Amino acid sequence: MALPSKAKVEAAKKWPDKVGSIEMYSGDAPHAYESWKGASPLGWVRFALRMLALVVSLIVCVPLYYTWRILRLPNPWPKYFLRAAGFCCGARVTHSGTALRRDVFFISNHLSWLDIPIFGGASGTAFVSKEEIAKWPVIGWLCRLNDTVFVARGNRMAVAEQINQVRDALYETWAVTIFPEGTTSDGTILLPFKSPLIQVLAPAPPGILVQPVYIDYGRDAADIAWLGDEGAPENAWRVLTRRGNFHVTINFLDPFDPDEYGHRKEIAAEARRRIEAAMETGLDRASEVKAAP
Repeated sequence: MALPSKAKVEAAKKWPDKVGSIEMYSGDAPHAYESWKGASPLGWVRFALRMLALVVSLIVCVPLYYTWRILRLPNPWPKYFLRAAGFCCGARVTHSGTALRRDVFFISNHLSWLDIPIFGGASGTAFVSKEEIAKWPVIGWLCRLNDTVFVARGNRMAVAEQINQVRDALYETWAVTIFPEGTTSDGTILLPFKSPLIQVLAPAPPGILVQPVYIDYGRDAADIAWLGDEGAPENAWRVLTRRGNFHVTINFLDPFDPDEYGHRKEIAAEARRRIEAAMETGLDRASEVKAAP
């Protein structure tokens, strides 16, 4: 198991009563990239079947995407592909609450790369992502098909331009999602929110509402979470070879008008408060189910 990131170590110190499954691993622990060596034959079969299903979904959806684009029709195929991709990876998704369909800025917690196909497949939203992903083979191309906004998180001098890019995306796609924790957590805590890009909401474009979202993997969170120094290929291998499916609930929380809060930090704090309350309710419910005879 990989060592937890610095952000998670700091979170463990700050909220020791909410740490849950975050653990401090010794340097002698095996790295995630070694896990393939001990994969069972069934693990290889599961990986092959899931990858085949993903490729078939891509072959079906991409030509239809370009056909709709040439005809200048509203294009549902990125959403359909993301939904299919989540299903192929084992996600069985249920919804709680009502999702806004347009003129919405989603703010969500973040556990895994799977959040994108799962949530994108449910809402059709575009995402804000770190610029490194744009260079990933195939993945970067697919992200661009879904109108992803790529930002350089470490470049403070470019924040104004990034805010303009997010604002343009709101006008063009009607729905944009950010993960303001800036990294992934294990599902039992909510890391501090980074708010620079939320400046796009102060003031907000006309008619835009903020809808907080809590993505809940329930008892499977520890298996799905992408933590510490585990690389993307290693985490994908671990997820795609795991036994069975997993259940995830997308909790669409009550939206609010960002103009009622004004400053980006206040908007971020209100969204975080609502997500954290939903998370605590979910964790309490999971504890009760676990404790039941």
